[in-house]
Amino acid sequence: MVIQVRQVLRSAEIVVRTWRAARKANPGLTEADVREAIHRFDPLWDELFPAEQARIVQLLVARVDVGMDGADIRLRTEGLTSLVADLRAIKPGSRRAA
Repeated sequence: MVIQVRQVLRSAEIVVRTWRAARKANPGLTEADVREAIHRFDPLWDELFPAEQARIVQLLVARVDVGMDGADIRLRTEGLTSLVADLRAIKPGSRRAA
């Protein structure tokens, strides 16, 4: 499921939806800022402790419906907004301990 969530986060639709929600709290935020923050999520993921990974999945995923044709993952917009804010606080190229 984590691989699917990571793929969904990179989709244009999610980037735009996250940007629209996040700019309410941060009017200067651009769509490119959100895209860059989400892009930085992948390399950071592998450095996180499993407990932190689980916390982020709970923050992002509202519901997962599994059926014969696959899984339907519903994300929390407020969780995405929070994740983008956290990722923007990390300078590119820096390492952050989990």
